[in-house]
Amino acid sequence: MGNRWSTGEQRFSESQIRQMEDNTNVLHITERSIAYQPTFKLAALKAYQEGKTPAEIFREAGFNLDMIGRENPNRCLKRWRRTFASQGEAGLLEEQRGKGSTGRPAAEQSMEKKLAQAEARIKLLEAENDFLKKLEALERQAQQNQR
Repeated sequence: MGNRWSTGEQRFSESQIRQMEDNTNVLHITERSIAYQPTFKLAALKAYQEGKTPAEIFREAGFNLDMIGRENPNRCLKRWRRTFASQGEAGLLEEQRGKGSTGRPAAEQSMEKKLAQAEARIKLLEAENDFLKKLEALERQAQQNQR
């Protein structure tokens, strides 16, 4: 369900796979590739638009850049920005198998996957709300300090 990053020649060890499986931002991992949660992709794009670097975003999300590759965050953000620009949010939420894919039909998704997606989406929206509340409080404080 989503863009995968291939390590090329590098392969993840069993312990690295287990470690990354514990990261809630990982949808699926094999010895050669990582598929990221759609909500992580959306949150990463938002953080990027707010000025964070791809490396900061991935580090803060619990990824070891030495393990996944130092260029991986840049490649992922570039690909996700391109997908978002052409297909919007749906492009990051749906399966992308090959160019021009319309994704896996929603009817084929299990209830567990649908629930997991909904829960992840709720977490993202809650985080956005918290961010906006903090931003509003900072703006109010700045206005009061100007008076």
